[in-house]
Amino acid sequence: MDLLKIPQIKHTDSGNFFLLAGPCAIEGEDMAMRIAEKLIDITEKLKIPYVFKGSFKKANRSRIDSFSGIGDEKALKILRKVSETFKVPTVTDIHTNDDAAMAAQYVDILQIPAFLVRQTDLVVAAANTGKVVNLKKGQFMSPESMKHAVQKVLDCRNENVMVTDRGTMFGYQDMIVDYRGIPTIQQFATTVLDVTHSLQQPNQSIGVTGGRPDMIETVAKAGIAVGVDGIFIETHFDPAHAKSDGANMLHLDLFEGLMIKLVAIRKAINSF
Repeated sequence: MDLLKIPQIKHTDSGNFFLLAGPCAIEGEDMAMRIAEKLIDITEKLKIPYVFKGSFKKANRSRIDSFSGIGDEKALKILRKVSETFKVPTVTDIHTNDDAAMAAQYVDILQIPAFLVRQTDLVVAAANTGKVVNLKKGQFMSPESMKHAVQKVLDCRNENVMVTDRGTMFGYQDMIVDYRGIPTIQQFATTVLDVTHSLQQPNQSIGVTGGRPDMIETVAKAGIAVGVDGIFIETHFDPAHAKSDGANMLHLDLFEGLMIKLVAIRKAINSF
């Protein structure tokens, strides 16, 4: 965490994990502001370093009729408004080389999706913006192999890089978290656990990804107990009607209770 230069991030001396959280996709300004306001209230009370997350578009969809976004510039402007209104850093994922330069004008952290993390040109394009780069570990990759993706960013003279574990494929329609990967990745990068995407159930016959939101607390607690640096959680005030990844998001009403528990676990771990 000390190596990452994230603008506007607060409470870095609290001893807490840091948090990347928000909706899967930006569906509109009102929803983004509503979610951000609630999360900032929670993280301020608990002194959790916080980054607002929202995808400005969703390029990786199971079906062509799935929601992909409200328009690139419109969504990116909403992310910037969140940042300016609440004085909080923001993160969004990119999918093409051109996305990197465009999104870098609006957000503080550029996220490389798991399916794209081996695409050298995309990783280099993100690194060359000078922004913090968040590399999602591919579902098909070992923790050790992520060192090479990190090295691509470092070779661009950008030391602001972190790795997010979002689970590993377990058969065709399930994910599993191998917690041994957290200390492994921490040997070469700041490490985040993506709790909600780790609970996806992909490749459903209906073409819509399923999930296990009932296991969010279990996975998050285990990650904090292992000593992960950061936690990534997607949340929504109405997951059942969210336009993307509703099946594995945490209901916004449950967010504060979970954070209280995770902060208590981190405090206990820090006391050892």
